[in-house]
Amino acid sequence: MPDATAASFLHSLSAAWHPTYANALLVAAILMMALQRARPPAPHLVRNTLIFTALCGLFILGAGVSAWLGYSETAELLDDLGVLTLGLLVIRLAGLTLFRVGLPAFNLLPPRILEDILTVVAYIVWGLVRLRYAGLDLGSLVATSAVITAILAFAMQDTLGNILGGIALQLDDSIHIGDWIKVDDVSGRVVEVHWRHTAVRTRNGEVVVLPNSLLMKSKFTIVSREDTPQWRRWVYFSVGLETPPQRVIAAVEKAVGDAAIALVSRNPAPSCVIMEFREGVGLYALRYWLTDALADDPTDSSVRVHIYAALQREGWRFVPPSMDVRLTTETDERANRQRERELALRRKTLRRIELFDQLSDEELAYVAESLTYAQFARGDVITRQGAVAHWLYVLIHGEADVWFEVEGHPRRHLTSLPEGKVFGERGMMTGEPRRATVTARTDAECYRIDKKSFEKIMQSRPELAEAFAQILTERDKQLVAVKQERISVDHAQQQARLLASIRKFFRLEHS
Repeated sequence: MPDATAASFLHSLSAAWHPTYANALLVAAILMMALQRARPPAPHLVRNTLIFTALCGLFILGAGVSAWLGYSETAELLDDLGVLTLGLLVIRLAGLTLFRVGLPAFNLLPPRILEDILTVVAYIVWGLVRLRYAGLDLGSLVATSAVITAILAFAMQDTLGNILGGIALQLDDSIHIGDWIKVDDVSGRVVEVHWRHTAVRTRNGEVVVLPNSLLMKSKFTIVSREDTPQWRRWVYFSVGLETPPQRVIAAVEKAVGDAAIALVSRNPAPSCVIMEFREGVGLYALRYWLTDALADDPTDSSVRVHIYAALQREGWRFVPPSMDVRLTTETDERANRQRERELALRRKTLRRIELFDQLSDEELAYVAESLTYAQFARGDVITRQGAVAHWLYVLIHGEADVWFEVEGHPRRHLTSLPEGKVFGERGMMTGEPRRATVTARTDAECYRIDKKSFEKIMQSRPELAEAFAQILTERDKQLVAVKQERISVDHAQQQARLLASIRKFFRLEHS
């Protein structure tokens, strides 16, 4: 008797298994292999496939047990559910294979939402087919569902609007994941586009969820995307009208254009324009192209630092507030003490420099009083190779880099200058063009000494020309060593040529 019962149970289980299951599982296995060969499937895909397969196995087992126990209707229902579940699995894998493997092989990349729509439609059709096989009258179902659909559509009109908006956004290719967009006061990068909403991550790290219906109804701006990664920014500043606008524009464009500012595009180059005149003020705008919209505020700040340094070097002032009331108890005596401390510091700085070691205390004091303070932001070009400028710089704070440039080749880094170094002395002493480019390695402060400050001293003491010629010859030896050039130079002849150039430049030929 137990053997007969076991045989009956096994017969019921084998009867529950039929070729439909075998064929469907074979197709599912082939599709999984295709997905695996094209690209490794995501973990959730493997997990969902196993869940559907296990669920189908449970339905088959339940159908066999129900048939063995004599519940034929339950067995038939579980059998239909098994076929339905296995069909859904095959449809899902077929959709993934079509959209992730088949179409990309022909360079066709339809929007993700189209894949979802076609998959859902296939699910519905498969469900209706199984209901028809189960003996359900689809005509009455459609009539009833039409009423239910109308009620649901009225109750969920906002949700449906979001869904239809999501479909429209993806089908017309309006927004891509990775685009930087602005909607009202929200600005950020698109990280997700779903049926109901679009998720935007702001520069503060927040994720803002925007209903798709909002994007369809209101205006939004696509700031940048892969094909147009640059975003033009405007940085405003004001300068008094006592300064000619053409000089302000030229100085700011040169300073920002020459400086190596991160994320500021060189093509198109930054440009400065004057926007308007009002109440004795010139309102200017520096326009530049930003290559990463995420760093707009920090890059604007860096550009403002370079603008400030450029205006400060030229001695131009920003516009003061409309009401500028200053209260001070500073006396003339205190101001004189501060002035004396500053001059003492300048004389001490100059005395440590070899070039000024030949000067008397009176001459050094004269030069100290004529110094011009010059500030540079990190990346600013302090001197340009080939330029003619009759002044030198004393680096009092910060560091600078020296570069050798050859047209058509990348510039070569020669050395870095620490605080206290001097550069540009040959241009001041001989008038020759700059032989190297010097840039600010960090934010830097310099004293600038012009030819005019030296001319009076040189004409009163022509013998200084020989000392300066010797110092410049030694500097030439150092520069050749830094460039690693193997050049045979007669240093005596070179010193003689430098001496002649200094005498000619300072009009000492007849002294």
